[in-house]
Amino acid sequence: MTPSRLAIFDLDHTLLPIDSDYEWGQFLCRIGAVDATWFAQRNDDFYRQYQAGCLDAREYLEFALGTLAQFTPSQLTQMHAQFMHEVIEPALLPAARALLAQHAHDLVMIITATNRFVTEPIARALGVAHLLAANPEISPDGRLTGKLIGNPTSGAGKVEHLHAWLTQHQTTLDSFERSYFYSDSHNDIPLLELVSHPVATNPNAQLSAHAQARGWPILKIFND
Repeated sequence: MTPSRLAIFDLDHTLLPIDSDYEWGQFLCRIGAVDATWFAQRNDDFYRQYQAGCLDAREYLEFALGTLAQFTPSQLTQMHAQFMHEVIEPALLPAARALLAQHAHDLVMIITATNRFVTEPIARALGVAHLLAANPEISPDGRLTGKLIGNPTSGAGKVEHLHAWLTQHQTTLDSFERSYFYSDSHNDIPLLELVSHPVATNPNAQLSAHAQARGWPILKIFND
């Protein structure tokens, strides 16, 4: 039976109390995989732009993916396993799992602006089968090229990618009795406005103000 409700989650600062994309960059610096001074400065600059709502998503994604093009698939697999163990697993908190469990009988999906290489193992660890994320281009020999396929999955891009996924699965948002979207960021207002049940989750100041003005529920599942 097809679930009658759709529950969509942002990832960073929504299901995780951290930003997985930013933490991946910090991890690369710690293990010496990239020039730490150069990368940390660029990563910090992009993160400030994201918080301010003025990030060029494609520029950032191709910067982040470009740092990975030098590594073989096996090297990336090993690095990501270490990243999961050291950074992500400690951040998979019971409160997030409990929130997901509330939608155990729904169609559950994560839509994140972070690229699929970083987030696919995280979605799997959370038990979420459906993931929409920025798609890195992969060469015929299995290496990341540093390029992005299609449009970024950020801001209004989340709406675009959701509609494309629904079309691919021969359904629409209106076919669900209820549709939820949980997000922490004002950057996600386009998709929050689209679903029937938006939930501002661990919201930043801009989203908190918008949610209060719109009468949306505000949920805080982390202590920070």
